[in-house]
Amino acid sequence: MKTKQIVLFASGSGSNVENIIRYFQDKPNVTIAMVLTNKRNAKVLERCNRLNISALYFNKTSFKETECVLDILKCAKPDLIVLAGFLWKVPENIIKAFPNQIINIHPALLPKYGGKGMYGDNVHKAVKENKDSVSGITIHYVNEHYDEGAIIQQVETKILPNDTPDEIAAKVHALEYEYFPKVIEQLLMAQ
Repeated sequence: MKTKQIVLFASGSGSNVENIIRYFQDKPNVTIAMVLTNKRNAKVLERCNRLNISALYFNKTSFKETECVLDILKCAKPDLIVLAGFLWKVPENIIKAFPNQIINIHPALLPKYGGKGMYGDNVHKAVKENKDSVSGITIHYVNEHYDEGAIIQQVETKILPNDTPDEIAAKVHALEYEYFPKVIEQLLMAQ
Protein backbone atom coordinates (compact mmCIF):
# COMPACT_ATOMS: atom_id res chain seq x y z
CA MET A 1 0.00 0.00 0.00
CA LYS A 2 1.26 3.46 -0.96
CA THR A 3 2.19 5.73 1.93
CA LYS A 4 -0.38 8.50 2.34
CA GLN A 5 0.82 12.08 2.78
CA ILE A 6 -0.86 14.67 5.02
CA VAL A 7 -0.17 18.40 5.08
CA LEU A 8 -1.48 20.22 8.15
CA PHE A 9 -2.35 23.93 8.39
CA ALA A 10 -2.52 25.69 11.76
CA SER A 11 -2.66 29.25 13.09
CA GLY A 12 -2.18 28.84 16.83
CA SER A 13 -0.83 26.58 19.53
CA GLY A 14 -1.09 23.41 17.49
CA SER A 15 -2.58 21.08 20.09
CA ASN A 16 -4.70 19.39 17.41
CA VAL A 17 -1.66 19.20 15.13
CA GLU A 18 0.38 17.49 17.85
CA ASN A 19 -2.48 15.09 18.56
CA ILE A 20 -2.68 14.16 14.87
CA ILE A 21 1.10 13.76 14.56
CA ARG A 22 1.20 11.48 17.62
CA TYR A 23 -1.77 9.44 16.35
CA PHE A 24 0.01 8.68 13.06
CA GLN A 25 3.61 8.37 14.32
CA ASP A 26 3.40 4.57 14.63
CA LYS A 27 1.43 4.06 11.42
CA PRO A 28 3.94 3.37 8.64
CA ASN A 29 1.39 3.92 5.87
CA VAL A 30 0.78 7.60 6.78
CA THR A 31 3.32 10.44 6.79
CA ILE A 32 2.93 14.01 7.99
CA ALA A 33 4.68 15.72 5.09
CA MET A 34 4.73 19.16 6.72
CA VAL A 35 2.90 21.75 8.75
CA LEU A 36 2.18 25.19 7.32
CA THR A 37 1.29 28.22 9.44
CA ASN A 38 0.30 31.81 8.79
CA LYS A 39 1.64 33.06 12.14
CA ARG A 40 5.35 33.70 12.49
CA ASN A 41 5.36 33.03 16.26
CA ALA A 42 2.69 30.34 16.37
CA LYS A 43 3.33 27.79 19.12
CA VAL A 44 2.72 25.06 16.53
CA LEU A 45 6.24 25.80 15.19
CA GLU A 46 7.76 24.86 18.57
CA ARG A 47 5.70 21.67 18.65
CA CYS A 48 6.86 20.71 15.16
CA ASN A 49 10.48 21.37 16.07
CA ARG A 50 10.14 19.14 19.14
CA LEU A 51 8.41 16.41 17.10
CA ASN A 52 10.85 16.57 14.15
CA ILE A 53 8.18 17.64 11.64
CA SER A 54 8.96 20.10 8.84
CA ALA A 55 7.12 23.38 9.34
CA LEU A 56 6.93 26.52 7.25
CA TYR A 57 5.58 29.99 7.87
CA PHE A 58 3.89 31.89 5.04
CA ASN A 59 2.40 35.37 4.82
CA LYS A 60 -0.88 36.62 3.35
CA THR A 61 0.69 37.59 0.01
CA SER A 62 2.18 34.14 -0.60
CA PHE A 63 -1.16 32.53 0.31
CA LYS A 64 -3.71 34.76 -1.38
CA GLU A 65 -1.96 36.77 -4.10
CA THR A 66 0.65 34.39 -5.52
CA GLU A 67 0.91 30.66 -6.15
CA CYS A 68 3.72 30.20 -3.63
CA VAL A 69 1.75 28.10 -1.11
CA LEU A 70 0.01 26.25 -3.93
CA ASP A 71 3.42 25.37 -5.42
CA ILE A 72 4.61 24.07 -2.04
CA LEU A 73 1.49 21.89 -1.80
CA LYS A 74 1.93 20.57 -5.34
CA CYS A 75 5.50 19.55 -4.49
CA ALA A 76 4.34 17.81 -1.30
CA LYS A 77 1.65 15.87 -3.22
CA PRO A 78 -0.64 15.46 -0.20
CA ASP A 79 -3.42 12.90 -0.22
CA LEU A 80 -5.18 15.07 2.35
CA ILE A 81 -4.81 18.67 3.51
CA VAL A 82 -6.02 19.11 7.08
CA LEU A 83 -6.92 22.48 8.62
CA ALA A 84 -6.34 22.06 12.35
CA GLY A 85 -7.02 25.43 13.93
CA PHE A 86 -6.31 27.39 10.76
CA LEU A 87 -8.24 30.66 10.61
CA TRP A 88 -7.85 32.01 7.05
CA LYS A 89 -10.22 31.22 4.23
CA VAL A 90 -8.50 28.93 1.70
CA PRO A 91 -8.10 30.62 -1.71
CA GLU A 92 -9.96 29.24 -4.70
CA ASN A 93 -6.78 28.23 -6.57
CA ILE A 94 -5.86 25.80 -3.75
CA ILE A 95 -9.42 24.45 -3.44
CA LYS A 96 -9.53 23.82 -7.21
CA ALA A 97 -6.11 22.12 -7.21
CA PHE A 98 -7.14 19.75 -4.38
CA PRO A 99 -10.86 19.03 -4.80
CA ASN A 100 -12.35 17.02 -1.91
CA GLN A 101 -8.88 16.75 -0.36
CA ILE A 102 -9.08 19.65 2.12
CA ILE A 103 -10.86 19.14 5.43
CA ASN A 104 -11.47 21.28 8.48
CA ILE A 105 -12.67 20.79 12.02
CA HIS A 106 -15.09 23.30 13.53
CA PRO A 107 -15.81 23.51 17.29
CA ALA A 108 -19.62 23.52 16.92
CA LEU A 109 -22.42 21.63 15.25
CA LEU A 110 -22.63 23.39 11.89
CA PRO A 111 -24.52 25.16 10.49
CA LYS A 112 -24.82 26.70 13.97
CA TYR A 113 -22.03 29.07 14.95
CA GLY A 114 -20.17 28.95 11.63
CA GLY A 115 -18.75 31.70 9.45
CA LYS A 116 -16.16 34.44 9.68
CA GLY A 117 -15.12 35.19 13.25
CA MET A 118 -16.72 32.06 14.67
CA TYR A 119 -13.77 30.18 16.10
CA GLY A 120 -12.43 29.14 19.50
CA ASP A 121 -13.85 30.98 22.49
CA ASN A 122 -16.24 33.01 20.31
CA VAL A 123 -18.10 29.78 19.51
CA HIS A 124 -18.19 28.51 23.08
CA LYS A 125 -19.42 31.87 24.42
CA ALA A 126 -22.22 31.87 21.80
CA VAL A 127 -23.23 28.33 22.81
CA LYS A 128 -23.40 29.46 26.47
CA GLU A 129 -25.28 32.69 25.69
CA ASN A 130 -27.88 30.78 23.68
CA LYS A 131 -28.28 28.20 26.48
CA ASP A 132 -27.73 25.29 24.08
CA SER A 133 -28.05 21.84 25.64
CA VAL A 134 -25.58 20.28 23.16
CA SER A 135 -22.50 21.36 21.28
CA GLY A 136 -19.80 19.36 19.55
CA ILE A 137 -17.57 19.18 16.53
CA THR A 138 -18.09 19.18 12.79
CA ILE A 139 -15.49 17.73 10.44
CA HIS A 140 -16.20 18.95 6.92
CA TYR A 141 -14.73 19.46 3.47
CA VAL A 142 -13.48 22.95 2.69
CA ASN A 143 -15.05 24.99 -0.08
CA GLU A 144 -14.87 28.68 -1.01
CA HIS A 145 -17.07 29.74 1.96
CA TYR A 146 -16.32 29.60 5.69
CA ASP A 147 -17.72 26.44 7.28
CA GLU A 148 -20.08 25.56 4.41
CA GLY A 149 -18.40 22.50 2.87
CA ALA A 150 -20.04 19.08 2.93
CA ILE A 151 -20.17 17.56 6.42
CA ILE A 152 -18.13 14.39 6.92
CA GLN A 153 -18.96 13.76 10.59
CA GLN A 154 -20.52 15.51 13.58
CA VAL A 155 -20.19 14.42 17.20
CA GLU A 156 -22.25 15.87 20.05
CA THR A 157 -21.57 16.47 23.72
CA LYS A 158 -24.10 17.47 26.37
CA ILE A 159 -23.85 20.97 27.79
CA LEU A 160 -25.06 21.46 31.35
CA PRO A 161 -26.83 24.72 32.27
CA ASN A 162 -24.02 25.75 34.62
CA ASP A 163 -21.13 24.90 32.21
CA THR A 164 -18.86 27.88 31.58
CA PRO A 165 -17.47 28.65 28.11
CA ASP A 166 -14.15 27.13 29.31
CA GLU A 167 -15.91 23.92 30.37
CA ILE A 168 -17.72 23.79 27.03
CA ALA A 169 -14.37 24.27 25.29
CA ALA A 170 -12.83 21.39 27.29
CA LYS A 171 -15.67 19.05 26.27
CA VAL A 172 -15.34 20.06 22.61
CA HIS A 173 -11.53 19.70 22.65
CA ALA A 174 -11.88 16.18 24.03
CA LEU A 175 -14.07 15.31 21.03
CA GLU A 176 -11.58 16.91 18.63
CA TYR A 177 -8.68 14.88 20.03
CA GLU A 178 -10.65 11.63 19.94
CA TYR A 179 -12.39 11.88 16.57
CA PHE A 180 -10.33 14.09 14.22
CA PRO A 181 -7.39 11.67 13.75
CA LYS A 182 -9.76 8.72 13.28
CA VAL A 183 -11.77 10.53 10.59
CA ILE A 184 -8.53 11.55 8.83
CA GLU A 185 -7.41 7.92 8.84
CA GLN A 186 -10.78 6.71 7.50
CA LEU A 187 -10.65 9.24 4.66
CA LEU A 188 -7.09 8.25 3.75
CA MET A 189 -7.89 4.54 3.76
CA ALA A 190 -10.97 5.09 1.57
CA GLN A 191 -8.87 6.73 -1.18
